[in-house]
Amino acid sequence: MSQTSTERLRDYLSQLPPQSQALLMREFERALERGDDVAVASFVLEELRKIVRGSDDDTRPRTDDPARLMFRVMEPFLIDAKETPRPGQIRRSSLTSVWQWLEREGMPDQIREFEAALISLRHAPASQIEQHVRKLQQSAAAAIDRLTNPEPGVDRQRAMSRVGPPSAVEDLVPIGSVLKNREAIDTFNGKLSSNLRVFGDSQVNSMIAALNVPALQTPILLPFALTLILGHLNQPWQIVRLAIKVAGSDDEIKVAATPYAVAVTMAIQDLARLTVDMREDIRRGHYGNVAENLKVIHDGVRGLRTELDIRSDSTWGKQLATIRVEISNAVKSEIESVPGRVRRLLRQRPDKDITAGARLDQIEVDETAALIDFVAVCRTYASELAINEVTLRTYSELQQYVEKSTEALVQSLRGSDPRVKPFRHEQAEAAVRFCEVLFGHDYASLMSRAVENAMVVVERKPAARAG
Repeated sequence: MSQTSTERLRDYLSQLPPQSQALLMREFERALERGDDVAVASFVLEELRKIVRGSDDDTRPRTDDPARLMFRVMEPFLIDAKETPRPGQIRRSSLTSVWQWLEREGMPDQIREFEAALISLRHAPASQIEQHVRKLQQSAAAAIDRLTNPEPGVDRQRAMSRVGPPSAVEDLVPIGSVLKNREAIDTFNGKLSSNLRVFGDSQVNSMIAALNVPALQTPILLPFALTLILGHLNQPWQIVRLAIKVAGSDDEIKVAATPYAVAVTMAIQDLARLTVDMREDIRRGHYGNVAENLKVIHDGVRGLRTELDIRSDSTWGKQLATIRVEISNAVKSEIESVPGRVRRLLRQRPDKDITAGARLDQIEVDETAALIDFVAVCRTYASELAINEVTLRTYSELQQYVEKSTEALVQSLRGSDPRVKPFRHEQAEAAVRFCEVLFGHDYASLMSRAVENAMVVVERKPAARAG
């Protein structure tokens, strides 16, 4: 189009009522989805978006906003699509499928009305927009309820399959429940402390009182309220204290008979999820978060086994046992491989086997130091996670070998051939680094000074000749 044609189009579009602009944007977006007249649709849609925003710089589609606003209440409960949701969680990808179904079949008129309201209220205070958001959320909840609880004679499964993949269908009822009870969720969330460092009796009693709302006591919504509490706990496993308090006993049978039994299930499933994540980090050689995750898992397993009387043959008992086995399988092979890696780096080779200019692989040194630290961390939590024997044996073996090797390397530096001395120096520096992990900073500093002294070449003065 020429500049004049573009200006005429822009003038025409700007004169349309907000409702017509929203409708036109929706139609052109659908045309893009179908692949019809892509060039024309893209051009007109871009001009419409500029007009709606009142700025040529902001090209973010306005139609992203309605879904984001409606589903904002879901944010604390969303997880990635690759994860399996536990009670109180929803896949983020499901929101897209549900929104598209609502646009297409569930409540297209209400969405168009909401989009038009957003355009007309773009300079209005947030509280005014929020009224329309709440209205849309209630309409969405009603549409989902009609779909999941159809009239007699309607094929429920077939109707629900039009929403999207099975994962989205599975999340339909929880999404509808959260939207319908948004007020109760907001009120409860407002009562939570920012950080529950201690979750003792007074805090537990306070939470139980706050949860004593009919809307929050349903089997579907209670896990979402508990998820909000989990987000504030320093030690998430302590959520089970709610179930113990309600049951009035630590016996798992009595706890399982209460509605709050889901808190135990959630705690165990979160530990299992963390175990999977940690196993993946170890497999990739990423040890940055392993220590923290291992501590959380250790504290969680120990806390559950201490505060709950869980039988080994029960569902919860078997799940905890599986976590311990998974941890053992994930770390055992890595732990057992560390001494071999240390030996390859610190082994004293004959001078003839060291080529001129030979160097240690510093990446391997870094990885080995991280692995030694990993063994040290595992040693701290070994007894609770079924890795006690292999961890203690490996750690003791590392201490003995590194101590002897460091002393031997220092001695070898003193009389080393200048050709191989740089390589032996790198070995000694690696040994000192390993010493810091195994024996602490003081011992490592002592050995570091010994290495520096051994590197000093003392030149002997020639003996004076007898006159």
